[in-house]
Amino acid sequence: MITGWIMENLPALLLAVPMLGAFLTPLVGKLSDKARNAWVLLVSFATLCIATLLMNEVLSSGTVVYTFGASNPTATVPADSGGFPFRIIFTVDAMSVFMAISASIVGFAVTLFSIVSQSKMSGKDSFYALLLLMEVGILGMVCTGDIFNFFVFLEINSLAGAALVASRVDKGYAVEAGLKYAVLSTLGGLMVLFSIGLFYGQYDALNMAVIAENMQFGVLDKIALVLLLVALAMKSGAVPMHFWTPDAYSMAPSSVTAFLVVASQASLYGVFRVVFTLYNVTLDYATVGWIIIIIGVLSMFIGVSMAIPQKDVKRLMAYHAVSQTGYMLLGVGVGLAVLGNAAMMESFGMTAMEGGLFHIINHAMYKGLLFLTAGAIFYQAGTRNLNKLGGLGHEMKWTMVFFMIGALAIAGIPPFNGFASKLMIYESVFMFSPILSVIAMIVSILTLASFVKVFHSIFMGPKLPEYESVREVPRFMLAGMGILAVLVILFGVFPEQVVNYLIEPAANALVDQGSYIAAVLGGA
Repeated sequence: MITGWIMENLPALLLAVPMLGAFLTPLVGKLSDKARNAWVLLVSFATLCIATLLMNEVLSSGTVVYTFGASNPTATVPADSGGFPFRIIFTVDAMSVFMAISASIVGFAVTLFSIVSQSKMSGKDSFYALLLLMEVGILGMVCTGDIFNFFVFLEINSLAGAALVASRVDKGYAVEAGLKYAVLSTLGGLMVLFSIGLFYGQYDALNMAVIAENMQFGVLDKIALVLLLVALAMKSGAVPMHFWTPDAYSMAPSSVTAFLVVASQASLYGVFRVVFTLYNVTLDYATVGWIIIIIGVLSMFIGVSMAIPQKDVKRLMAYHAVSQTGYMLLGVGVGLAVLGNAAMMESFGMTAMEGGLFHIINHAMYKGLLFLTAGAIFYQAGTRNLNKLGGLGHEMKWTMVFFMIGALAIAGIPPFNGFASKLMIYESVFMFSPILSVIAMIVSILTLASFVKVFHSIFMGPKLPEYESVREVPRFMLAGMGILAVLVILFGVFPEQVVNYLIEPAANALVDQGSYIAAVLGGA
């Protein structure tokens, strides 16, 4: 009976568990640090388990539609509504659970790493509460079927992220980065809210399926589309709206930075959900697709170009995060550009989309791993300056191995996961435009060159006198990095299984607007 209740209410539990965990963390923290640490680990692991169960449910049985406030939580249209959904509805399809499982895995690894990395800091109760709230925001964004609730969860994500970025004062630099993140998030949130107002004024609805079903693509809808794309592209860190990313990523604690990557990807999910689910059949596919492609190419090239001269290892990784976002935009942009051509979609369009989506989860794993290794280095050496580091590989052997795995993955070297998704992008994009594919490969070569320099600066050479006492980081930090490292390898060694089980259903769910609408409205 309890098992049946849990399975019936998985979408609600996915948010309720971390939200309850966040609010109870300060109370549990009053008992002892050990009790609080055990609590947040339990909550994070429970969230991962719920996400896994929900993923299996969706991939085996189809889209799950959960209605809050209804006697039957799976009811989509309340009987007293005149056939119109007005309650809060979660529409969890294969794309949603794809993003949710990615966020939950990184969230658990980050929490495990933070148990030790934040042990010397003050305000740990608030830190963990905010970390769990940011996870609530991310999971809510990718699961909700209501565009206003998407805005609410976007704000939760943004506010928690801004506070976490500023949590380490560091002579005011972190506070400045947190304020910049908060201001730009507020600006983006206002743009999203204004677009929601345009939809509500025209369609008297906030449910995404209802808006999509009635989309007229008039002037107001086009304005809303521009506002949504600009706001969400800015939040995802895409060029030319990426300027907050280096400051926020470099000044936040490394465990937070690893999770900020996933938070940015939740906004990228918003971009894809808007163009494929809200607008889809009304769009000029080629025009919007090329806009996304151009943003992706600019992000790739400018991101890697800005990364190469950096001396702060986290700032360097932040620019590489911008660059890697470009691959996701390129792959999905090509899929959108040929969406109206069935032959091209079958030939290479779907493969391009699958490559772009596969790169999302791959990037979450290897970039999260790289930021955690940067945190391990800072934890022991006390600096992120590449000019002041050297010889750490003599003692920090596991950290060095984990860094190598992440660096080879981000550069697209086999047999790691970055190679698997990039190869899909290279091959499919080449059939669309050889020039774009060549640019993507050049960016990967520059990425490899950049990380070779970083690896040599941090780990090679004789051990510097000031680092004689440096030792490997504690086991909890190694475990957090190890989880992500294992997944980086597994996704690279068995890419076909991952694509067939997780990525292909996500891409199909994104493209098939009709099934999304029918799941909510019952074919109305």
